Amino acid sequence: MAFFTHRISRSFSSSAVRSVVIKNVMVIGGGQMGAGIAQVAASTGHSVTLVDMSEDILKKSVKGIEGSLKRVVKKKFADKPEAGEEFVQKILQNVSICTDPAAAVPSSDLVLEAIVENLKVKQDLFSRLDKLAPAHSIFASNTSSLPITDIASATSRQDRFGGLHFFNPVSMMKLVEVVATSATSQETFDSLLNFSKALGKTPVSCKDTPGFIVNRLLVPYMIEALRLHERGHGSKEDIDIAMKLGAGYPMGPFELSDYVGLDTLKFIIDGWNEKDPDNPLFTPSELLNKLVADGKLGKKTGEGFYKYK
Repeated sequence: MAFFTHRISRSFSSSAVRSVVIKNVMVIGGGQMGAGIAQVAASTGHSVTLVDMSEDILKKSVKGIEGSLKRVVKKKFADKPEAGEEFVQKILQNVSICTDPAAAVPSSDLVLEAIVENLKVKQDLFSRLDKLAPAHSIFASNTSSLPITDIASATSRQDRFGGLHFFNPVSMMKLVEVVATSATSQETFDSLLNFSKALGKTPVSCKDTPGFIVNRLLVPYMIEALRLHERGHGSKEDIDIAMKLGAGYPMGPFELSDYVGLDTLKFIIDGWNEKDPDNPLFTPSELLNKLVADGKLGKKTGEGFYKYK
């Protein structure tokens, strides 16, 4: 996963601005990913506004961030509890919460969404904010499967739109996929790369193709493991053990699928299959479809390929 050795010249509109130094960040979506991004940004000195539909969700998000920071404190400040508390409070001071994105967007250098994987919902959100955001504001999506180009098409700032795909848990995973569309300006792309580095992450440059880099390789791998099992060529337990001990993977494909969420896996592969039905790598799995239909979505529901207490 190396950086591109050369840059393709990207077209950008006359309204594009110089490379933006991102200081004020609005993260839309207080779920696990959104809260994780907010935590990392606040921990690196950025001013963060975390936005969701209700204060209850946001209070839960902030409580989760605080809990995550306290786990860091136990390791870094084991013998200095007062310094540890100061560390937590200093970071939390960088986080504010809001239920109205329109109220927060005028002061934002970066607007990053981490909401439901629904194209229309994302388009509607960005279309509304596009009319309110300053000219220099960069819009970005944390989507793992939807085309950035399609999301950006709802705005008039396609040159200031890109993808920032973080990985879960955000506080621990070092990678960020920085995605440029054919319309993303070089200035915007550089700003997103620099922001990722400022978070202490390692960015990789991606084109706006299905799954970018990681999921484009990972999802077909998990689906092929399902097909192998469906053909009776290996039990799920043996396949998981084989990949852990033979390939050195920390989790086998069935364990990983349960961790990701079987509904998420199905959503991704169905979307790719719809766009490219002739690609055999994107053929849906009957076993996966049945488990999702039965509500067995993996660890989050207590059962998927395996049962969890």
